[in-house]
Amino acid sequence: MSTGIVHLVGAGPGEPNLVTLRARELIARADVLVYDQLVHPELVKWCRPECEVIFAGKTAGCHTVPQAEIEALLVQHAQAGRRVVRLKGGDPFIFGRGGEEARALASEGVAFEIVPGVTAALAAGAYAGIPLTQRHTSSALVFLTGHEDPAKPGPSVNWRSYGALKNTTFAIYMGMGRLRHILAELVAGGLAPTTPAAVVQWASLGRQRSVAGTAATLADLAEKSGLAAPAIIFVGDVVKNHEAIDWFERLPLFGRRVAITRTRDQNSELREKLETLGAEVLELPLIRVTKEVSKDGLIEILAELGQYDWIVFTSANGVRIFFEEFFKGFEDVRALGGLRFACVGAATAREIERLHLRVECQPATATGESLADALITTGSLDHAKVIVVCGNLNRDTLVKKLEAGRAIVDRLPLYRTEQTDLARDPVADDFRTHGADAILFASSSAVQSFTDQAKSLQLAKTAKRPLAGSIGPQTSETMKQLGMPVDFTAKQPNLDALVAALVKTLSTSPNAKGSAPKTARGK
Repeated sequence: MSTGIVHLVGAGPGEPNLVTLRARELIARADVLVYDQLVHPELVKWCRPECEVIFAGKTAGCHTVPQAEIEALLVQHAQAGRRVVRLKGGDPFIFGRGGEEARALASEGVAFEIVPGVTAALAAGAYAGIPLTQRHTSSALVFLTGHEDPAKPGPSVNWRSYGALKNTTFAIYMGMGRLRHILAELVAGGLAPTTPAAVVQWASLGRQRSVAGTAATLADLAEKSGLAAPAIIFVGDVVKNHEAIDWFERLPLFGRRVAITRTRDQNSELREKLETLGAEVLELPLIRVTKEVSKDGLIEILAELGQYDWIVFTSANGVRIFFEEFFKGFEDVRALGGLRFACVGAATAREIERLHLRVECQPATATGESLADALITTGSLDHAKVIVVCGNLNRDTLVKKLEAGRAIVDRLPLYRTEQTDLARDPVADDFRTHGADAILFASSSAVQSFTDQAKSLQLAKTAKRPLAGSIGPQTSETMKQLGMPVDFTAKQPNLDALVAALVKTLSTSPNAKGSAPKTARGK
């Protein structure tokens, strides 16, 4: 039996773009993924469909899987010849039990690799404008854990001994439950009560919140603001920089909760655009796309590819599924012959261009009607044979317009769009409980699914009612037909225009104040 390997991988502080290239590569190749509570759900999407995904998260007082069982699990899968990725929030060797897991693997003779990650203190400092070291004021940096209880057996931090240190920044993990005690002990050990101090919660994410004060006032400020774990506590003169260089909490969507409703695969691009602007994103994938190939139709069209002039795609899903089937029968892309490519939308074009194929017709407005008009304008449709790759919900407008332009059109159905059931989804539960500042719709099918699931998505009385945004006229028309308000519509039917409309609406609407407070500051 071949022996596998375990990769102990730092998943970073939360923001997916802060993981290493090595981490992303290993996740994409994993046979088994074991991940923690604070790992961003976007990272789990990078797995292959056949990867076994195991949640082993821990919260205070609640261990989903005991540590000994996690270690046994890693050994078991590796000895079965599998490539295992153990994703740990932050860095695996900084207050993350990575050392314990590495020792367990070594004692069993299991091969392993350690992949470092951005630890929470580094991200919290960077995203809150707190440089952890600085000339003339902070020449030393100390990482401490506030988790240990001095009343329990074993080593614990002697906070008073650290209070006497000068020119030092303290970055304290897992200390929110004992914040008042920790600060009092540091002051009792010699730390000046006026020393700047801050708490940064959910660092690097759109839900980040921070409060700054002094060693004497921080505990009261944090309690008043309702800050809790996960958070990093900073103590030191460097905290003075917080207000001056607090860049993240000044982003246009910071403190805003935005629900997005595309499929899980399609949500990633929109999520990234929103999070780059500081938003907290709730993924409500109201629809899913599954492959549903008409085998007879596919075989007939592939057998006669050389007789077609154009192939038309209205979604990136259609491109992916078409070429997945194409390469089952052909080894060389040249089997496409002189086929010309037309598509709707930038994401669809990228999928085609990824195969080093040129898109010859793509309208500025991303609709099927505009694509038909653009193809007719080329003057190439008279008796031309056209393949339209479609799903079960594609409208007839595109095909009818092409046929009116004297084209001979064959449909090739390759996928099916279906509603998802969010009744037991934890993100949907968060949405029901707290609401959002806005909810974005990028397709008529998502709108239909939302209205069909109205009961399971009913907001609590205290939840914030979101403004509803549409990607374009077709989606807006569906919303109106189903009795939904349309609070804003993208000027062009693409994601960038949708995000721009969201930013403008939230910045100008008096009823769209974010539900999450901005930074609190105290003396």
